[in-house]
Amino acid sequence: MSNTEPRFTLRLARDDGDLRAAQRLRYTVFVEELGADGPFVDHDARLERDAFDPDYDHLLLIDLNRDPATLDHVIGVYRLLRSDVADRVGRFYSEDEYNLDVLKNSGRRLLELGRSCVHRDYRGGKAMYVLWGGLADYVAQHDIQILFGVASFHGTDPQSLAAPLSLLHHRHMAPPDLRVTARDGHYQSMNLMPEAEIDRFGAMRATPALIKAYLRLGGFVGDGAFVDRAFNTVDVCLVMDTQRMNDRLRSLYAKERG
Repeated sequence: MSNTEPRFTLRLARDDGDLRAAQRLRYTVFVEELGADGPFVDHDARLERDAFDPDYDHLLLIDLNRDPATLDHVIGVYRLLRSDVADRVGRFYSEDEYNLDVLKNSGRRLLELGRSCVHRDYRGGKAMYVLWGGLADYVAQHDIQILFGVASFHGTDPQSLAAPLSLLHHRHMAPPDLRVTARDGHYQSMNLMPEAEIDRFGAMRATPALIKAYLRLGGFVGDGAFVDRAFNTVDVCLVMDTQRMNDRLRSLYAKERG
């Protein structure tokens, strides 16, 4: 990235070109950086995509200093699916991994988050705060009450992640009314070691920044992990009450802008 200060704008994808730019960023992060793959990944065009993309809203963070002709102007993405849209299209992406009945039967307005990523050149700065501010606005606009989605640890060996997974299990398990569960046949226990044996600081260092951010915003994890070998990850399902999250998000965003 150049030394020029980014000029951010934030909006939903409007056309196929916007979607391709989001898929290019996802390819850069998930495939090139993290080693993901899958039947819909287009390596020749460098696009990470799947069959769910046409039904989702895609929240884009754009640096106006970058050339849109190269598809590299989108530097942050959230993929969003509301429960009213999921009812129409038939399912959430996360349902491949988790039983979501406790949320779907709650009568509350849901929003699934997915494919969240920021270009490596913009991490650690304002980009994530701007993206979160846009997410908070979207949540308010659609009167969303519960946010959820899978978040990932790199790699597919749960035992190598025993400390962070166990810490999430012991300290951050969702209450029963929000506790989604990894699907039968794919359930990977997160209770891999007693709480007293966990090096808590080491476990938190081993936890991805996005998961820690959601926990700081009041998030919980569901029961059990899911090993996604195609995507080269161990997934946990995060669930958040939006009122608590919005207050914290707006505070952080206001502080960053100030």
